[in-house]
Amino acid sequence: MKLLWLVAEGDARHRGQREFFEQAGRCTVETFHVPLAALDALGHSCYDVVLSDFPMPEWTPAEWLEEVQRVNPILPVLIRDAQPSYGEAVRLTKLGAYQYLGDPLEPEQLLGLLEEAVQWHRRRELLRGPGAQAQEPWRQLLIGESRAIRQVAETIRLVADRRCTVLITGETGTGKEVVARAIHLAGPRGRLPMVALNCSAIPDTLLEAELFGHVKGAFTGALHHRVGRFELAHRSTLFLDEVGELPLDLQAKLLRVLQERELQRLGSSESINVDVRVLAASNADLEERMRQGRFREDLYYRLNVVPIHLPPLAERRCDIPLLAAHFVNKICIRESIPSKQISAEAMERLSEYSWPGNVRQLENAIEMAVILSADRDLLLPSDFRLPSPAQWKAMNPSALPSIRLPDEGMDFEKTIARIERSLLEQALRRSNGNKKQAAGLLRLKRTTFSAKLKSLQAAANW
Repeated sequence: MKLLWLVAEGDARHRGQREFFEQAGRCTVETFHVPLAALDALGHSCYDVVLSDFPMPEWTPAEWLEEVQRVNPILPVLIRDAQPSYGEAVRLTKLGAYQYLGDPLEPEQLLGLLEEAVQWHRRRELLRGPGAQAQEPWRQLLIGESRAIRQVAETIRLVADRRCTVLITGETGTGKEVVARAIHLAGPRGRLPMVALNCSAIPDTLLEAELFGHVKGAFTGALHHRVGRFELAHRSTLFLDEVGELPLDLQAKLLRVLQERELQRLGSSESINVDVRVLAASNADLEERMRQGRFREDLYYRLNVVPIHLPPLAERRCDIPLLAAHFVNKICIRESIPSKQISAEAMERLSEYSWPGNVRQLENAIEMAVILSADRDLLLPSDFRLPSPAQWKAMNPSALPSIRLPDEGMDFEKTIARIERSLLEQALRRSNGNKKQAAGLLRLKRTTFSAKLKSLQAAANW
C-alpha cells in the first residue's frame, strides 16, 4: 500500500504513526506539507490512498478534496480534522470523501481504516480494470495504471458509442494510434476494420485522391476508378494521423466532409454519402499552427470535439514496469523464444531513464535487449543500451539552457516575456487549466501566478 499523507508543517500527529506504519511493513508513506506539491506528486506517481490532516493553512478540506478528485476521481481520500464537526462530516462525505475522521486514533486503528480504503479502491478498479477485460477487450491495448491512462480509459468509455470526432495529441511515440484503435474497438463500429492514413507520409499532390478517391481520367495516370479512405471507412472509423500536416486547401475539403457527411471523388460531380467516424491525431501544437495561419480554426474545433492528451512517458513513470513486462512477453511470443524476465536492477534503470522517444523507444530497447540476451532468461542492465546515471547527468546538466545573443542584439523585455509565457502555458497545459496547480508547478503563489498571467495577456493580447 502506498500512502500520500498531507500534514501541516509542525503538526506532530503523524510522526509516531508513520514510524508504526513503516515498521509494520504494510505501508509505504510519502509525506507532504504543501498541498500543491502533493497534487503534483499525485499527477506523476501512483498511490493507493490519500490521508489529509487538517487544519491546513489557506486550504479547506473541501478545496483539497476537489483538487484531488480533479487529478484522480476514484482515489480514496480520508480527511482527519483536529476540530471535527458533524456538519462537516456530512458535507465532505457527500462531496466524495471516503471517510471523515477525528482525533485521537490509535496507529493500528488508523492503519486498518487505510487498508479498508485500499481494498475498496481495488474492488472498484477490478470492475473497470484488467478484471473487466472480458467485457472490455479494448482495455488490453492500454497498458498502464497511471492517472493519464485511467483518464484515457474513462474518456473512451464515455465516447465509445458516439460518432463524435476525437483529437488525440501527444509527442511522437506516446501511443496515439493505440488509443485510436481502442476507441474504435470499444464502440459498435469495432466489428469492421479501422482505416488509417498518415497524412505526413503521402505527397500533397496525392492526398486528395487518397482521402476521397478518383474517377478514371481525373488526372494523368488515373486509369481506373479508385475508392478513397473515407469510402473504405463507411460505417467504420477513419484515423487521420498527423492531421496537422494537411495542406490548407485540403483542410477546407475535409471540413466539408465532416460537416455534410458527403464527398465527391476527384474528377466527379457526384455526391456520395458516407457514415464515418473520424479520429485525428497530431504531435504538433495545432493551436500554434492556427496562430501562424497554417491550420484552419474551424477545422480545429470540428476535430477537437473530445480532446485526449497523452503525456510523455517520463511523466507517467509508474507505467514503465507494466509496459516493459508487456513488451518482453509480446516479443518472446512473436520470436518464438522462451519467456524472459527483467531483473530488478534493470527495471530500476528503465524506470529512471527519461525516454525522449517515449513508448516506441522503450519497445525498441526491450526488443534489442531480448535479442542480445541470447539464451539467458533474465535481462540485465547491460542488455539495455542506455546511458549510465553519470552520463545522464552529463547530458542533462541542471544549469539553465544558454541563450545566444545575436550580433545585432535583442529586445530583452520581449525575450523574457516569451520565456515566461512559454512556462505559464506549459504549466496550464500540465494542470489542465487549473491555475492553483499550475502555480504550484512553478513554485509561485497563486496571486503571483494570476498577476503574471494577466500582465502577459494584456501585453500580448494573449
